[in-house]
Parts: sequence; C-alpha cells; structure tokens
Amino acid sequence: MHLGFIFAILATVWVWYLLNRSSLGFRFRAVGENPNAARTAGISVKNVYVVAMLFSGGLLGLAGASQVLGTTTTGFSAGVDAGIGFDAITVALLGRSRPWGVFLAGLLFGALKSGGYSMQVGEGIPIDIVLVVQSVIVLLIAAPPLVRSIFRLPAPAGAPEPVRIRAPKAVTK
Repeated sequence: MHLGFIFAILATVWVWYLLNRSSLGFRFRAVGENPNAARTAGISVKNVYVVAMLFSGGLLGLAGASQVLGTTTTGFSAGVDAGIGFDAITVALLGRSRPWGVFLAGLLFGALKSGGYSMQVGEGIPIDIVLVVQSVIVLLIAAPPLVRSIFRLPAPAGAPEPVRIRAPKAVTK
C-alpha cells in the first residue's frame, strides 16, 4: 500500500460530503434524477454538467497520479494499467454509485486483481479466473432488476418505486 490509499479514503469522504451535505451536491442529484425538473426549478443544467465533469476529471487525475507515482518507479509508460476505466464502470455498478459503496467495491476488485497474480504464481490457477469471478459478481448484481423487468414482477418490500412520468391528459372543451 502507498499514499494513494489514504488519498482514496479522503476523496471518498469529500465526495460523500459534497453529494450529501452541500447545495452543489443537491444540484448534482437533481440534474442526475431529472434534468427537465431541475431546469424548471432554476438550476442551470449545462453548468452542473460542466462542474460535474471537472470534479470527475480531477478525481481521475488523482487516481492516475497515485497509480503512476505509487506503483510505477519508471514513470508513465505502456505498463500502466489501461483497463482501469472498464474496472471503474464495474466498481460503480457494484457500489451502486454511492461513495462508500464504490470504495468498498474498489477494495474488493483491487484485492481480486492483486490476488489473482499471486494465485497464478503460487498455485498455477489461470489469471482469467479473476475475470470470471468479477463477471459473476456483476451478473448477480444486475440480474435481479433485469428479471423483475422482463417478467414484470413487483419490487421487493422496502425498495423504492420507480418514478413513472405520465403525459398530461388532453384538454377538451
């Protein structure tokens, strides 16, 4: 482990505070849920998109810098992990786009990725088994909503009901 782990914890706390306790986080959530309603409420959707992309780029830069400076002693080269973006999508899906969920999912996938090489060297287990385990995890996370929507099953108790927007009825005179 290196200082990048501490940066990840601090970034998680900061993102949690930003999304859940600030007015900017409220605007992020409002635009993310329904841009048209946010626009009606007076929120500049384009500005929120730009600010969200700037924060996202800053966090990505922090992650990339901690990866290059923390694990690569020769500087930036072709050996730096190019598949980190695809892993990030899977981690966000598993963490349900919540800061602490993404942090814990990142720990799980990091342990799988780093442990996969040790399993391959120590026990002769193919490195592709890690990809299979990650795929099964994603399948188990994504399958229940998909099965519910295909077979039109009700949502489990305590799950939020999806928002359905209906068109206004025609006015007749």
